[in-house]
Amino acid sequence: MNQAEVTKLISQLKISPPTRLRKFRTPRGPEGRLDTLRKTVTALVKHERLELNRARALEARMYTERLISDAIRYGDCHKTTMEMADYWLIEKQLVHKLFKVLVPRFENYNIACTRIFYVPRNMTDPRYSKAVLELRGNPYPSLVRDTSSNKNLIHNILLEEAKKAYRTKKYAEIAAKIDAVESTVGLENPTTTESDGNK
Repeated sequence: MNQAEVTKLISQLKISPPTRLRKFRTPRGPEGRLDTLRKTVTALVKHERLELNRARALEARMYTERLISDAIRYGDCHKTTMEMADYWLIEKQLVHKLFKVLVPRFENYNIACTRIFYVPRNMTDPRYSKAVLELRGNPYPSLVRDTSSNKNLIHNILLEEAKKAYRTKKYAEIAAKIDAVESTVGLENPTTTESDGNK
């Protein structure tokens, strides 16, 4: 078996895992850490968007990506995948959501299933940095502003025409003021030249 075939046997994450373990401690030790991560993964699958501490969001993202990628790869008939889904999803009705809702949504994705946004640091207590972790395609309004061009929408066309009319009116007023100033300056100059000629 060559190297290319070996990589097909292993699910690959579409995110880059961290090089070192996150500082994510609980008083109950490793068991409490896993319990917290299970609750976070369950809440993410259930609500599809969470706001939480950055370290926990990054850690839960890896486990959620692996859970969804294995569900896409092996389906609900694979014993190990079902055991993993049963372990990570505390609410058992979410196993059905994983295979019937999320797998069809993400099966043709070439990018990560989750997305993370970092909330600006709170200057009163910068130790706690927050992040928003979400599944792509969730029903909530987007957190990123749409920067696509929308010049062809009717209200933008009307606003552009109103701007042109306003500018034309203002330019006409400025031209009239310039003409008035030039005419007053032009009238003053002949009188001074006539007075110079009389002397």
